[in-house]
Amino acid sequence: MKTIPTDIRKQIEKLIAEINEHNYRYYVLDAPVISDAEYDRLFRQLQKLEEEYGYIPVDSPTQRVGAAALEKFEKVKHTEPMLSLGNAFSHDELREFDQRVKRFLKSEQDVEYTVEPKYDGLAMELVYKKGVLAAAATRGDGFVGEDVTTNVRTIRAIPVKIEGVHPVPEEIDIRGEVYMDLREFEKLNKSREMSEDALFANPRNAAAGSVRQLDSSITAKRKLHMACYGLGATKGTEFKSQADFIDWLKKAHFPTPARFYKAIGIDKVIDIIKKIEEERPKLPFETDGAVIKVNDVELQKQLGYKTREPRWAIAFKFAAHQATTLIQDIIPSVGRTGTITPIALLKPVPIGGVTVSRSTLHNWDEIDRKDIRIGDTVVVERAGDVIPHVITVIQEKRTGGERKFPPPQHCPVCGSDIEREEGEVAYRCLGLNCEAQVLEKIRHYASRGAMDIEGLGEKNVELLYSKGLIKHFDDLYRIKKHDLLDLPRFAEKSAQNLIDAIEKSKKATLARFLYALGVIHVGEYAARLLAKNFEKLEDLYQLRPEQVMEIKQIGEKLATSLAKFFNDKENLHTLDTLKKLGLSLSNPDFVAGQKKQKGPLEGMTIVITGTLSRPRQELEDLIESLGGHAAGSVSKKTSYVLAGEEAGSKLEKAKNLGVKVINEMEFDKIIKG
Repeated sequence: MKTIPTDIRKQIEKLIAEINEHNYRYYVLDAPVISDAEYDRLFRQLQKLEEEYGYIPVDSPTQRVGAAALEKFEKVKHTEPMLSLGNAFSHDELREFDQRVKRFLKSEQDVEYTVEPKYDGLAMELVYKKGVLAAAATRGDGFVGEDVTTNVRTIRAIPVKIEGVHPVPEEIDIRGEVYMDLREFEKLNKSREMSEDALFANPRNAAAGSVRQLDSSITAKRKLHMACYGLGATKGTEFKSQADFIDWLKKAHFPTPARFYKAIGIDKVIDIIKKIEEERPKLPFETDGAVIKVNDVELQKQLGYKTREPRWAIAFKFAAHQATTLIQDIIPSVGRTGTITPIALLKPVPIGGVTVSRSTLHNWDEIDRKDIRIGDTVVVERAGDVIPHVITVIQEKRTGGERKFPPPQHCPVCGSDIEREEGEVAYRCLGLNCEAQVLEKIRHYASRGAMDIEGLGEKNVELLYSKGLIKHFDDLYRIKKHDLLDLPRFAEKSAQNLIDAIEKSKKATLARFLYALGVIHVGEYAARLLAKNFEKLEDLYQLRPEQVMEIKQIGEKLATSLAKFFNDKENLHTLDTLKKLGLSLSNPDFVAGQKKQKGPLEGMTIVITGTLSRPRQELEDLIESLGGHAAGSVSKKTSYVLAGEEAGSKLEKAKNLGVKVINEMEFDKIIKG
């Protein structure tokens, strides 16, 4: 066995203590004291020492990244049952609960209660033996749960080792709720929507799905939290009250409920519940009520339990953040990148203290799946600050006068052609001059890899747009110096610098300009490839897909996108206008006879799923530019499925069809030959 020098052992243990303290400050207190870069430096230093000397203590933060995938979850029996709580849906029912407590205790004195938010997550038990996390299990049926220790160890808010209290209990079972906050839930669902994977219905669903991943590295990527509030079996310690237990948890660096109150008498409890309900829309997590407990542990023991629930605690359930209303109309909305989203205009209805009159319908596949129609009576849900969405249609309320809302044939803003690629859910506008997209398009046009217009960043683009100086793409070359001098942040020199930069951009290469146009699927590589094969911009006018596909490195998806763009009359008019305004393009990349060159992905169909190190659009552009076809759905004709982290239904379908699945490293080997 390798001997570890004492100084190295101490250095590793010191780093572990320091990093664990920073994890506690960041994930529990939400009060970091160092930058992410400094944290990463400490983490890498610890990793290097552990790898070099082979000394990895049990509480090392390097062990939170996940382990080898499991085949299944083992069952585990709780030492003490994890019982559920009875529910109260009105203040009168809370008063009845209080009366039952007093009757059972044979006392008329007001009881001291604790009150905390009821987290809408996944109930969890953490088992610590001699201060070290030995096991973690889901509630299950209350008596037997699933062993999810490997996954729970990846949650950085949960201590792997109990510190900060003395003495450390010989054994203690700590219970609480694993949850995902609303912001992380939205980010996760947006990522899954881009990957065309099924969306999680709510944060609880997302937390439960994350904890029950057989591959713990996926759990580690999702930012889960836990609120600890309950006690199971213990050896070596006792608590006089619920409040004492919460104080102990805080000292031991466990995450506890975001709000925790003590109150004598049920009327004060009700006042606190009202306060929590008022704060509900501002809380970063989903809560569906409040939990009320008798504070004194001795009184809890006297009260005891019913068959499935304690007599000394109850959950008060808030009114659901849902409402029934009418879809008065559906309109298409064009986003900054050209994606067209159907929006439901609702008969205004109050939900969670906010009047809701609009709801996203996500896409037309979702409209078809839920069979949503204009005139339907629907259930709408709003969680926290999340955009309201339609949960379901109440079919029984239909009168026969409801109307379906088909996808638009042209962009509702600029009238340009739209496209929906095979296997994708989104419809996109192809218009170069679409006002809905002008900010994003001009920002991209001015970016360093494109026309490189220094001084025309996102803030200045928004400023010029808000002042009416740019409403269309070609307005960029109509800006005069005196226009800028009237704007905030612009003085004589800065105004002249921007005018000079815009003027300089008029002389550019065809490759840069093609990339700058922001045509769907045309990245920098594809733009250079086009410039090698088409001498002048005009050679692309009225382009046919088969002309582009003669370039063997270009696939059908890219060829179709180019053909649609260069056959749109408005787009061609704008390109001609840009030339009249002084745009002059050179093409040093053009080489005759390029069209017969074959790419390494010639004839291959590749489907991307999951999260990879490069943006999906960049990988699709690369596949198309190397002769392959980046498809949106898996079939028997698919050559490969390129799978990253959190791969979803496409991965399962590939396995069922026998399609070869590759990772990013294998993909890079294929394209390098």
